[in-house]
Amino acid sequence: MKTLYIEAFSGLSGDMFLGALAGLADAYDQLEKLPELLALSDGKIEITEVDKNGIVCKHVKVIDLNTQNSHSPSNEHEHHHEHGHDHHHDNHDHGHHHHHDNDHHHRHLSDINTIIENASIPDNAKKIAKAIFLIIGESESKIHNIPLKKIHFHEVSGVDSIIDIVGCALLLDKLKINKTYATPICTGFGFVNTQHGKLPVPAPATADILVGIPCYAGDEQGERVTPTGAAILKYLNPDFDIPVLTTAKTVYGPGSMDFIAPNVLRLSLCEQRNGLEDIYVLETNIDDMSNEFLGNDFQEGLFTHGANDFHYNSIHMKKGRQGVLLSCSVPANRIQQLSDYIFENTSTIGIRYYPVKGNKLEREIKSFDTPYGKVNVKIVKTPSGRRKTKIEYEDLKKISDKIDQPIYFLQKEIMNLINEQL
Repeated sequence: MKTLYIEAFSGLSGDMFLGALAGLADAYDQLEKLPELLALSDGKIEITEVDKNGIVCKHVKVIDLNTQNSHSPSNEHEHHHEHGHDHHHDNHDHGHHHHHDNDHHHRHLSDINTIIENASIPDNAKKIAKAIFLIIGESESKIHNIPLKKIHFHEVSGVDSIIDIVGCALLLDKLKINKTYATPICTGFGFVNTQHGKLPVPAPATADILVGIPCYAGDEQGERVTPTGAAILKYLNPDFDIPVLTTAKTVYGPGSMDFIAPNVLRLSLCEQRNGLEDIYVLETNIDDMSNEFLGNDFQEGLFTHGANDFHYNSIHMKKGRQGVLLSCSVPANRIQQLSDYIFENTSTIGIRYYPVKGNKLEREIKSFDTPYGKVNVKIVKTPSGRRKTKIEYEDLKKISDKIDQPIYFLQKEIMNLINEQL
């Protein structure tokens, strides 16, 4: 199992994550090409070596060529208040000022999603990036009581922030993390001056994203966690009950500012050798809504909100009514989130869950070249060493639509070609 271990003892931001993930994936060269892949010609990435209290690591600096000012969110008290009016932040304690340039793009979430969708990056990286932006948008929508579709993203919609988030999404897709653990998050403390008056640290949007995540203030005043950093962490859905791990690789992602303690994020790739895990089965009976509402969109939401897997069973309810039994497997720390999603999107008024023991095989996704293009294949090994392989359905569907051939026969033909390569 490929496991990520996060130690955010100096806080979290997009560029700290970007630098550390690039180190884990050995992908600094790939990052430099990201503005071109996103068709953002006004963005640039500079990679420099820095020394943080004797820890030498590479700082990934994203530059907006429109302003020639780097987006350095980590611990520079950057606020992503993506609501429908301009504001200005002054932080006199650290000499950092935030201005919204009149020429700065204030994009809607749909505009950002279009940029991501048109990017020359893997589909799964696009999915991850959209999910992270959605976390930020939903938080801002809640805090400022503005519908999600009407929010104007301010700083987080600039080329620098887009590159930060999409870059992290690209690297997470490359790393293929199966499980994430984290230590409690250092947020900083105090207040930051804004045009709206003083705001507490962490800022309201950041605090909302961090709900349910163990945090502590630390011993140095100031803002340590940005909404971008918090949203990436939220997407990774870390477990804070940390088991015994074997570390394979450790890297550091530095922030721009200097503090008494080293301003770095430490990430480690680890191995968790025990395949046994504690999971829960969450169930509910649904008998008074159309099955159309339980289709693809609803099913994608189950995965987004924590389900490892799910299935439906046809059942007979009281008074002879036909119903559906929805069963989901879910980790303990996602039970509430998944339950809330099901309550909000179905007619059910009751959900039950119970613990079970699970044992699963390690798996990996590999990309293979075929005469029809690249396909992703899930590869699983049994305890005896035998191999199980399966082509991702979405890849087969794209090829089928392209060459107008039945998926059933394509699967056999392409699998034979892949087996030759294996």
